[in-house]
Amino acid sequence: MLKLIQHDRITEINLARPPVNALNLDLLRTLRKAVDDSVAQGARGIVLSGAPGLFSAGVDVPELIQGDRAAVREYWQAFFALCGTLAQIPIPIVAAITGHSPAGGAVLALFCDYRVMAEGPFKIGLNEVQVGLIVPDAIQLALRRVVGTYRAERLLVAGAMIDAAEALGCGFIDEVTGVDQVTTRALHWLGALLALPSHAMLATRRLARADLAAAYADPAALPLDDFVEAFFHPETQTTLQALVAKLKEKK
Repeated sequence: MLKLIQHDRITEINLARPPVNALNLDLLRTLRKAVDDSVAQGARGIVLSGAPGLFSAGVDVPELIQGDRAAVREYWQAFFALCGTLAQIPIPIVAAITGHSPAGGAVLALFCDYRVMAEGPFKIGLNEVQVGLIVPDAIQLALRRVVGTYRAERLLVAGAMIDAAEALGCGFIDEVTGVDQVTTRALHWLGALLALPSHAMLATRRLARADLAAAYADPAALPLDDFVEAFFHPETQTTLQALVAKLKEKK
């Protein structure tokens, strides 16, 4: 599910769950453990990467939609726990967005310090509304602090998927490069950051991310039950079932 690659004191965590790096429960838990372990083992920074052409397709809807309320709640609990880990991570983390990054994939990228995306026909966005899902405030916060309140509203309410050039223009991502250079550029940016006096850099970073860390100080306190109920709303279930049927047709 993951490949761990060492670049001196930087750990690259590569999502490796073919065909689309969909985030199922096992991958969420494995990724969270890999992040925690990297910090515990002394990594100075982390790069989170995907496959060429695809970073992550987000939530594994075909698997999740089969679960009952308890299973769905367990899934979202793990998802927000991972967000909490990323929000409070004490070292810099960079998203090497190697291709398409819808929904949950975009969420992971937003919790990183810096985002490098592949140029070309690739899109990124929080398109939850398009598939009948609500974007909770704790996730909306992550987008607002990156692109601003008004732009976040427009993107979220429409469930917009935007290409790399537009994402760069509105600040959703920080850099665009060739798909084969995404991880290299992520490592380059992180290396330059880590060359700064570490105490001052890390302390300043901690202050700058305090709002995000505070929002996830206790992921268990987030309104998970409301979110689960919204997942089982008849309109949401109908939209998700149609999505799963369309995915099956493509196979």
